[in-house]
Amino acid sequence: MTYTETSMNDLRAAGDELADATVAALFDRGEVGKFNTLMRYVSVAGAPLPDGLPDVAREYLNTTSAPPSWVDWGEMEKARLFFIDNNVHISTALSFASMPACYVVPPVARLLSATHGLEYPSKRMAETGQFTVYLMRPDAFEAGSRFIPAAQKVRLLHASIRHHLVRENRWDTAASGTPICQEDMIGGQMFFSLLVLDSLDRLGIHMSTEGAEAYYYAWRVVGAMLGVDQDAVPKSLVEARQFLDLYMVRHMGPSEEGAHLTRQLIDLYEEVVPGTFFDPIVSALIRHLVGDTCADWLQVPRTPWDTLVKAVPHLLGVLETIEDHSPLGAWALDRLGHLTSVLELSSLTRGRVMHYAIPEQLKKDYGVSNAVPRKGRWTPPAATVS
Repeated sequence: MTYTETSMNDLRAAGDELADATVAALFDRGEVGKFNTLMRYVSVAGAPLPDGLPDVAREYLNTTSAPPSWVDWGEMEKARLFFIDNNVHISTALSFASMPACYVVPPVARLLSATHGLEYPSKRMAETGQFTVYLMRPDAFEAGSRFIPAAQKVRLLHASIRHHLVRENRWDTAASGTPICQEDMIGGQMFFSLLVLDSLDRLGIHMSTEGAEAYYYAWRVVGAMLGVDQDAVPKSLVEARQFLDLYMVRHMGPSEEGAHLTRQLIDLYEEVVPGTFFDPIVSALIRHLVGDTCADWLQVPRTPWDTLVKAVPHLLGVLETIEDHSPLGAWALDRLGHLTSVLELSSLTRGRVMHYAIPEQLKKDYGVSNAVPRKGRWTPPAATVS
């Protein structure tokens, strides 16, 4: 598929018809509170839906209770193994590349500022981390797993944000398109898949083409379950590159919200890292992975670690050599990676299970404005996935 300004504009005007209709009905009938209360008991796939659940919600949950019929389970298993082998590197890419990339798209940064309160800045990171862990479990799509209910709830969460911003006249659709539109949903899918692969390449991680394609494929499945239009989504890494490059050129630039969210992200991880000596590595990693232009837009501070962090690929290369030549070393590194990821997620969630509820209102002090976002243009460097 070839992407053009016209086709991207069409995607910018589109939301998610099924989820939007479900959320609108819940609000119109005053059933959001009941839905949220009952859905706290729906946390695993295949469990009976609770009595008293609104009919429109029951219909939505039944309709979205299974993965797409076209899923290749062999590819999904390859993706899971790829994640296990690279979980620490993927977590690093998600934290220090994917999230800042979201913040450097002004409309997305404004949406995130509207959705999450200042009192808990780690909420989105915790939700994203938990969601990814659910996805990459062996039983992710089987009865008893947590991924499918999480995907169903996240899809409704997106629809509820669209509902609030449009109904409350807090979003200029003429200037910025539909909030959480198809273009931004596909862009987010690219940030969590293709950009992760780019970041692994930048970190010096050696990947097979087969593993990279499987990881991207898994996020295509995720996109389908989150309401992404499958006629518009890139089917291959080549198409994904074309989409992401055009999306970046169209939208990326500086914004007050993006800089503020980035500062929150840096502060959050500086708290997670023990002591203060290694605090600058957080900013240095972000700058290394997103590049100086985006880092400057996000007001990422420059530190003496900016040069030192460029040695990371060499260190990871040594570890990969150990892994390739020692089964015991490979097992130890995989186990260490798993424990590191679990510790990071535990720190972000503060030991809690994250619930994806429909917000009954968006707080007025989140600072969503109707201003047309400033735009900057840049040409992203070509990345090689190999």
